[in-house]
Amino acid sequence: MNDASHSFLRRSLRRPLHAVAIALGLALGAGAATAEVLPEINLQLSPWTVVAREKGFFKEEFDKIGTKKINLIATSTAELIGAESAAVGGGKLAIAQRMIYPATVHRANGLDGVVVWVSEPSNRYRAPVLARADNKAINTVADLDGKKFGSSRISCYWSSPFETLTKAGLPLDSREKKGRVRYESIDNGSVVVSGILSGAIDATSAHLASGAFTGAWLAGKLKVVGRSPDDGVYVQNGGRVTYFARREFAEKHPDVVKAFLAARERTSEWATDNVDEAAKIIAKETRVPIEVAKFQITHLGQWDFMAGEPNADKARQAIKTFRDWYIANGDDILSERKLSDAQVDAFIDGRFFVGGSHTIYR
Repeated sequence: MNDASHSFLRRSLRRPLHAVAIALGLALGAGAATAEVLPEINLQLSPWTVVAREKGFFKEEFDKIGTKKINLIATSTAELIGAESAAVGGGKLAIAQRMIYPATVHRANGLDGVVVWVSEPSNRYRAPVLARADNKAINTVADLDGKKFGSSRISCYWSSPFETLTKAGLPLDSREKKGRVRYESIDNGSVVVSGILSGAIDATSAHLASGAFTGAWLAGKLKVVGRSPDDGVYVQNGGRVTYFARREFAEKHPDVVKAFLAARERTSEWATDNVDEAAKIIAKETRVPIEVAKFQITHLGQWDFMAGEPNADKARQAIKTFRDWYIANGDDILSERKLSDAQVDAFIDGRFFVGGSHTIYR
């Protein structure tokens, strides 16, 4: 073969390689363009997030993707339960925590969000039925027949006692039907506690590790008169914890979501192993007594440091299970705005669970 032939052959071999290189470069360039850096992020101020900030877990995880400023925001000075959901919907918060039942109801009500993390099943201690400690007329759930029950409607404070009372044959009032227990929706925890202590309402349900209720519980002002059954729909399904984000945010910033979840995982492990130090941080940063801070870490009903549910399909099935049970037993919101199986499947963002492109589970 002469020199001209060799030259032609070399040029012919280079052309497809050159074309591949150009195509690869364009693809990489397009990928880089979509991986937009988020310079700062707004997150909920909570017991675990203040620890993550103080111990540097947020900084270490977010530095990897170029997010340099982490703002921790108290979602509502008025302590309105569910304020974080509105904050996510309005773009004030990037990612927020809610139990899986209220998160699903918000989705049914039109919040275009996705769940990026789900906890393990709940337990009987997470949302008990409470009455005033010195109320001798109410000692069990059966004593609530005809009494006044006040709690936040779109929360565990409704979904847990709804099951407990329904199974006891004492359903709560609904918009469509009068029950055996008078129900009033109250979205401010401090107002609920005041209502119980003053006698304006006879009973409620709450997370004892939550804000307004912890002090009253530790002071001996409240007593437990009922709990969700261990094998029930709330404990196994509706009482799980979630973290969720607007769909648009999760689509645009999956690396940010992954960094958030990685920081949460590290914080949970560290706080569980270092309760005293973690409690000091929580007490200082959230301005609560040290006893309250320690209770928020160690109480069996706490939710900030729960283990995750790594399987996306199990998380989806949990929603479908409690959706069907609550509808069958008179849940007016889910009945009116029932999410289809396809909508539930899309609600759980599989990218952040086992096998997903941005999972923290290995």
